[in-house]
This record gives sequence, C-alpha cells and structure tokens, in this order.
Amino acid sequence: MSIVETVPEPQATGLAGEIYAADIQTIGYVPSHTKVLVLNPEACGAWRALQSAIAGSLGMRRYELVTLAAARGLCSAACLLAHGKKTLKFMAEADLIRLARDHHAADLSAAEVAMMDFAYKLSTNAVSMDDGDSQSLRDVGFSDREIVDIALAAAARNYFSKALQALAVDVDVPPGLSQPLQDALLAPLGAETPAGRELHAG
Repeated sequence: MSIVETVPEPQATGLAGEIYAADIQTIGYVPSHTKVLVLNPEACGAWRALQSAIAGSLGMRRYELVTLAAARGLCSAACLLAHGKKTLKFMAEADLIRLARDHHAADLSAAEVAMMDFAYKLSTNAVSMDDGDSQSLRDVGFSDREIVDIALAAAARNYFSKALQALAVDVDVPPGLSQPLQDALLAPLGAETPAGRELHAG
C-alpha cells in the first residue's frame, strides 16, 4: 500500500476531479493508480494524452496486446489485470486465457506475435536490442510508423508500471474479471515477486 496521501473522490477538484470523473464514466470506479498519480494531475493528464496518441495510431487491439506483453515482462500485476479487462473488448475470454499463458500458442497472427515478443524483450532486456529487433517487425509487414508506435507503447508501459511499483500502489482487480482469467494473467508473476506477494497477501 502506498504511503502517499490520496484525495478522496468527493474532495477532488479541478483537473484531478475531471480525471476522477473520466474514470468513473469509462470504467465505473476510480482505481488506486489514478488516486496516487493524480497527485500530479498535469503529469497524469499528459500520460493519458500520450496513451491516446499512441493507441490512436497503432489501433486499440494492437496497443492492448503490446501492453500486456510489456506488463508481463515487468511483472506488473496492476497493468496485467487492468489491460486484461480491456483486451476482452477484442477477444473472447477463452482466447485471452490462452494468450496470457503463452501468446505463441494463441492463434495470433505472425505480426501480433512479433510485436508481443518485441514488447516483452524491451521490458526485460532492452539494452540488448538492436536493428534486428526492429527488422523482425518490418519482416511481418509493419511500417516504420508502426514500428515506432510499438516501441512507444512498450516503453510507455515501462514508465507507468515502474511508477506504480515504485510507489507500492495497491493492485486493483477490475470488476467482472473472472478468477480463471485472473489466474492466467498473473501466472508469470509468482509469489516471489513484490507484486505477486502483495496480491497473494490480499
């Protein structure tokens, strides 16, 4: 649990109040990460604008798949659960469970597998990346703009997830996320990771 003092929903005003209201309108509640990060409402708003700019260019399905791969590499329980819920807009739960367990065995297109591999590597071993990694995206048909968008989506998830982990933000389970899907999404984490310990303890 983060030690920072958050603003209760009824007391949120100005830009912070607008951000709270946007969450309530879109997902029905204000998640823990919003309550912490909105302490700098300008940065929180800029983050959302960045997300929108990247996802609007890349496409929402691709954006969510890249985000899930990056979040898995980061062992980010909060982002895996939140974006698992969002990905249900683009695939059936059974398909998402298979993807969460192994995206190479989830009947994705070659392009989708390649971009998830790229995002995972960026989140686990970015220092080793070279032109060959970008070439792997070009080889499956991505344009230069799309290659940049994939890198931006994965790198942006690193920024956001690491901020949540650094601040020990509570991990929310989005309403309506089934237990089998939760288990599949969190399978890579394990109780030995900080995020896994927090979730298993809660």
